[in-house]
Amino acid sequence: MTPGGAGVRRHDHQTTQADLTAGAVLAPYLQEQAAEFLRSLRLHRENSAPTDAGTHGAEEAAGALRRSSRRIGGTLHTFRVALDAAWAEQLRTELAWLSGTLAREHAYATRLGRLLEALHSLSGTSLPTARNGVGADRAADKERAALGVGAARAGALLERQLTLARTRAHSAALQALGSSRFHAVADAVALLASEVPLAPAAAAPAEEMLHGPADRAEQHLLTAVAALSCDQAEPYNEAQDAPWHRTRLLLRLHRYAHEVVRGAPDPVLAAPGRALDLHRDASEAAAAAASAARTPRIAPATAYALGVLHADQRHEVKTARGVFRASWPYTAAAVTGP
Repeated sequence: MTPGGAGVRRHDHQTTQADLTAGAVLAPYLQEQAAEFLRSLRLHRENSAPTDAGTHGAEEAAGALRRSSRRIGGTLHTFRVALDAAWAEQLRTELAWLSGTLAREHAYATRLGRLLEALHSLSGTSLPTARNGVGADRAADKERAALGVGAARAGALLERQLTLARTRAHSAALQALGSSRFHAVADAVALLASEVPLAPAAAAPAEEMLHGPADRAEQHLLTAVAALSCDQAEPYNEAQDAPWHRTRLLLRLHRYAHEVVRGAPDPVLAAPGRALDLHRDASEAAAAAASAARTPRIAPATAYALGVLHADQRHEVKTARGVFRASWPYTAAAVTGP
């Protein structure tokens, strides 16, 4: 991903892909992911009984379903030139629907756990007492008391709201998994596991057909990283989050393309990827705290605790951005330039 990096990658693969067609490289990857999708689906059905152990197994299987869905969909998007275009676009759209539907329940559960943990930590933390005088100490004591009382109420409010949202997301996921739309997706993936609808262009050498799209996915990522704000005093709101979320999605597409052309993920991108995941989680948690604070007729102490919680999660957003900048391994100008 440094200048000329794509050329180095091509050279590395001349010995392994020189005699392979694009289809011979692309098809096994898609078939492997399709097989993983089908295994995860079977495990999800086997573990969907209403028991604690079954629920845990179903959650793990749903996570594996999401991962294989994202990999198949991302590969169909990046390398569509080597695939039947109509089929690839249709299946990619359906897999995005499925992955998004399954992800919501997990997202609400993760968000609630994150917020409750943060509230617990904040309610046990001393507030700053750098102000001078007895009046300042009394004000700090009042703030601590308000936060202590409000944290419990804020936690209860968040638990009600996010548990309800999670329950609705769970019902939507179950409904989706039982729908004719999902069965059509599962049938399409089952066919993919045995046969990949390739375009005539897939008969061309892999070096010629696959590295170009992979390089474009890489360049889209580099461009997005270069466009990220470098100002440490970024606006204290959600307005600047969107480019970071987009960069996270582009990093995912690049990772999947790297897996296809290199056979394995790029290890140096693991830390930046985790930082962007934490950025997304903190951003969404902050939004949930702000939404809860807009609940009508809540007590002032509850609103105060939610405000502190929102500020804490926005601080976590900025921290995640700093971690990303520190761990980004390529082209320093992309994250430190003007």
